Amino acid sequence: MADIIRLLPDHVANQIAAGEVVQRPSSVVKELVENAIDAGATEIQLIIKDGGKTLIQVVDNGKGMSGTDARLSFERHATSKIQKAEDLFNLHTKGFRGEALASIAAIAHVEMLTRTEDDDIGTKIKIEGSKIVSQEVVVAPKGTSMLVKNLFFNIPARRNFLKSDQVEFRHITDEFHRISLAHPQVAFNFYNNGSDVFQLPATDFRKRIVHIFGRKTDEKLVPVDEETHVVKISGYIQKPEFAKKSRGEQFFFANNRFIKSPYLHHAILGAFEGVIRPGTHPGYFLNLEVDPGTIDINIHPTKTEVKFDDEHTLYAMLKSTVKHSLGQFNVVPALDFEQDLNLDTPYSYKNKQVGIPQVVVDSFNPFENVQPSRGNFGGGYSKPKVDGWESLYAGIETNVETGASHLEFESEVVNSSIFDNEKDTVEHTTTTFQLRKKYIITTIKSGMVVINQSRAHQRVLYENFLKNITIKEAVSQQLLFPLSLSFSPGEINILKEIKENLCTVGFVFGEIAEDGVEISGVPVLVVESEVQMIMEQLISDFQQEIPGDSFSQSDMLAKTLAKTLSVKTGETLDEFSQVKLVNDLFACKESTLSPFNKRVYVTITENDIERKFI
Repeated sequence: MADIIRLLPDHVANQIAAGEVVQRPSSVVKELVENAIDAGATEIQLIIKDGGKTLIQVVDNGKGMSGTDARLSFERHATSKIQKAEDLFNLHTKGFRGEALASIAAIAHVEMLTRTEDDDIGTKIKIEGSKIVSQEVVVAPKGTSMLVKNLFFNIPARRNFLKSDQVEFRHITDEFHRISLAHPQVAFNFYNNGSDVFQLPATDFRKRIVHIFGRKTDEKLVPVDEETHVVKISGYIQKPEFAKKSRGEQFFFANNRFIKSPYLHHAILGAFEGVIRPGTHPGYFLNLEVDPGTIDINIHPTKTEVKFDDEHTLYAMLKSTVKHSLGQFNVVPALDFEQDLNLDTPYSYKNKQVGIPQVVVDSFNPFENVQPSRGNFGGGYSKPKVDGWESLYAGIETNVETGASHLEFESEVVNSSIFDNEKDTVEHTTTTFQLRKKYIITTIKSGMVVINQSRAHQRVLYENFLKNITIKEAVSQQLLFPLSLSFSPGEINILKEIKENLCTVGFVFGEIAEDGVEISGVPVLVVESEVQMIMEQLISDFQQEIPGDSFSQSDMLAKTLAKTLSVKTGETLDEFSQVKLVNDLFACKESTLSPFNKRVYVTITENDIERKFI
């Protein structure tokens, strides 16, 4: 039998590795910017075009590379970060596998321009699909410039899976936030399609947070600082009153590396338990410094999931530290014992004696027949006497009998029935009742229907909102005082994208600034106090789902508004509301499923009931 096992060619192996390392343009941004940080750069420029599909360029002022190192850096598993296996447990750098540049070069057109401080000239290398096209000596500034063009040009199937430019830009922005927050000592400049997105100077951690998420974020932050032999915890948490429906502003950094940890996130929620509204999430920006030997960051290709040796101790310390910060910095309102000057005794009454109050009783009797005497102003009053009062009632016949038989009412006009056969008509009165504040039960000819009130209302609202977005004839109620809501620059960009669709359902926008928005009108069904919550829910859904075309945006907007404004389980509905909801539900085009494809009602026939008694 012939041998069938053979080694894969390098370009095929690189493309397989690229499937793990490079999932989308944001993955390329992450790898290139982290390499620039490992090179000791103090200034980094990120330039993208068309959501990173056409161009991604990272320019840094790091230490650069020699010509030999530049050529060798594109080989698989070529790295300067580690030399032996033991180094994996003492990592102080971002990248260490040596697969990033090789994987990127396998699926894009790459140009590298680099020079070290000791060299007078630099090196320029062009690579297309793992093939080195040219390498030449050129004049270059100190540092490295990586240019990645036409991502996935040789793998059309992978390129087709990319989303729209706006969606990919949002992913790149999220990655940029994570890296720039982890390294506030590095200055960053971010450009998208020729326009400035972020200009971040080198600063401290708190100012970096404010520069990214807006100046109003500064008043929301509470410092956290604790150092033990296991971990050093530093950073900031947001005050409980600023908890949001979304999970956007939540960042964990382990040894200056962004990580995702649902376990540690649960510790934060436990610390905030009882001080935030149910269903909301607190914001936090926390740095965890641990011994590199107690953390394994090599369990996932993107290195965002890590494993700690003693997670239980870390969990307890994190929870207690956050609780301590909430109490130490007066997050809970305190009693004010300052003296109110308005309660002081006036100076003119300071030396006067306190007199006993006198009780005076008025002896006025309206039925007492006393004639007032002239000059006697303190006496009583007699009821006036009218002579000949009997003549006032002359000519009026009195009837002692007041029985109901003498009362006549205007008779109602009864129209004849429009149906020939009364037996074939359907009853116009619908009998409904509410079960456990969750279900509405109504009768039909064949039995009865059990309706989930929340899902039914979601379906009704969803079709109404979708209709308003389509015909653009929504009714809006103007607010007496416009609302000013604060958001981060990233959230403002999302609101700008969906502003047109929001206007079609009844929202009226005023000025939209970099860190806030003004709303002067809302849909009829929206309560003014719920506008902030609705906007946060909309932003959260768009960040998670990230729709591309306008139809998807309209559909998601209608779903989010229907979910937010619908009747919830536990709300009591009167009989009129129950009947109206049932009628509106069965007037919908699709009444069997909610907007999220969940069953709205079940039918129980009379035969089903009969079988229970057999």
